[in-house]
Amino acid sequence: MSEEEIPRKKGLALPVLISWIVFTYLYFSIVNWKLLGLQEMWKIMTVQWVDFLVYVLWSVPLFYLGYLIVSYNGDKSKLYGLKPVLDYLPIIRKPKGHVQFKHKLMWTFLTLLIYFSLTNIYIYGLDRAKTIDLFASFRAIMAGASGSLVHLGIGPIVTASIIMQLFVGAKLFNIDLTKDDDKAIYQSTQKLLVIIMIFVEAIPQVFGYLQPSNTFVKGLDAFAPGHGMFLAQLIIVLQLFFGSYLVFLMDEVVSKWGIGSGISLFIAAGVSEAIFTGVVSWIPPHPNMPLSIHNPPSGTIPKTIYILTHSSAAQLYSGRIESILFAPPNPIIALIGTTIIFLFVAYVQSIKIELPLAHERARGARGRYPIKLMYSSNIPVILTSALLANVAMWSILFWSNPTLSQIPILGHNPWLGAYPTPQQAAEWGIKTTTPIGGIAYYLNRVRGLSYWLLPLINPQAYHYVFTYQTYWMLVGNVVIFVSFMIGMSIIFAKFWIETANMNAKAIAKQIQSSGMQIPGFRRSPAVLEKILNKYIPAVTIFSGAAVGALAAFADLIGTVGNTSGTGVLLTVGILIQLYEAMGKEQLMEMHPVIRQFFE
Repeated sequence: MSEEEIPRKKGLALPVLISWIVFTYLYFSIVNWKLLGLQEMWKIMTVQWVDFLVYVLWSVPLFYLGYLIVSYNGDKSKLYGLKPVLDYLPIIRKPKGHVQFKHKLMWTFLTLLIYFSLTNIYIYGLDRAKTIDLFASFRAIMAGASGSLVHLGIGPIVTASIIMQLFVGAKLFNIDLTKDDDKAIYQSTQKLLVIIMIFVEAIPQVFGYLQPSNTFVKGLDAFAPGHGMFLAQLIIVLQLFFGSYLVFLMDEVVSKWGIGSGISLFIAAGVSEAIFTGVVSWIPPHPNMPLSIHNPPSGTIPKTIYILTHSSAAQLYSGRIESILFAPPNPIIALIGTTIIFLFVAYVQSIKIELPLAHERARGARGRYPIKLMYSSNIPVILTSALLANVAMWSILFWSNPTLSQIPILGHNPWLGAYPTPQQAAEWGIKTTTPIGGIAYYLNRVRGLSYWLLPLINPQAYHYVFTYQTYWMLVGNVVIFVSFMIGMSIIFAKFWIETANMNAKAIAKQIQSSGMQIPGFRRSPAVLEKILNKYIPAVTIFSGAAVGALAAFADLIGTVGNTSGTGVLLTVGILIQLYEAMGKEQLMEMHPVIRQFFE
């Protein structure tokens, strides 16, 4: 469908233009904290032309996209109005035929190799000593590496997915994901939204968190006097865009040419690396200081060996056994908790309900349709964790960013999230990114028994935990965090089942189109849907609650490598799914007839 064929109300171009002019005036009035006159606006456009140019570069494309959506006058979804832009987005083409298993393994391994390379390529011009990782608490599930080209990890991809699911779930766009055209426009719009979210998450990072080095700024100042800092920040943002969009394309490569999902692969790779390091690392928490009882190896096994061999029986009895079992980093209880979660998830993943199926024409041909107990997989907990990561990031920005902290209501609002000054953080032994109040505090991830249970049982021995929080604040943090993880996982599970065509209606159509039916029942999609509705809605809610509860439980106990309960849960599920996918691929290689059923 070309632009000429897209029905539009072109008269809406003028109102959109007027809206942009009004928005421009309000934007610069808010930035300057006063209503501007015409002469002042002219001064901004001529004297402060760099600031105005930056504003134009991000505002005009957004208003143009808005015009394309509102001006569409066809019978389909408003998203079809975006086709002139969506058609030019780069895509990874699907293979025309079957990709052999060995080639899928090659693409998967190659993508993983490129990903690990990107995590070790640091942003050019960055002052690494002043780098603050806004995603530190969620790094295991956000993938990527702090200060690298993939600093944003999978954040923009998952955030775009959340927004699109909310739009579809709220019926804001008239779109039917069971139709191929609507599904294609949905996926293309999500790709466009990923690009937008990369800039939305990258631009705030350069204002105080990913700071350019002084030498880099001075070098650019010599090239463009007075604009060195702006150019340095622009170069850092462009590097973040390059790395993040490359991650997005690599996800598509794995999905279409490899095995499994790229996002899942990156999460599993990062978490596995962190767990391995957390178990065997001999590097102490303070690398610049020598090994000692107060600075033992950070790995669980080396730490245990070191403390046992450098302590007498009396010293072990007086508290060092407790430090081995419970004290961070990587206590034995965290290794036990990680192992329990691994085994339990592996067991639960195998539980399923199997509906008997028989072929309509080929008598004697029977099969079963499995409905897994963990029906929604690990997607709900990925989306929930991404939502928490965004809450953490934006609450820090609204609290400490020089510009965003001045925004009325949201800026420097302790109800949204309060954070310590560098002096307070040093005094209390916490990071400047650790929330000490507001919504961000109560949604902050719980990090093991030494963070909550032991201090609640013995406040005197763990008095340092209560330097910035009260007893009941800590209780509220635990209760609200666990409740949020479970509740949002249920909500996202329901959204995911609808958008991924895994609801009863879609599954009934799939079974019907394959020529199968449930023995003893009339061959009709409505009958199949009625039977499936007895299981799928209930299993969806249960699986969402279960993955949320498991992730929260792992966080409460603590995990090795500071990977978070969500990270461990996801990795186990991802590895099991990868194993099953590899088995399916090998089965299709041996029996080409079976390939037709899967494809």
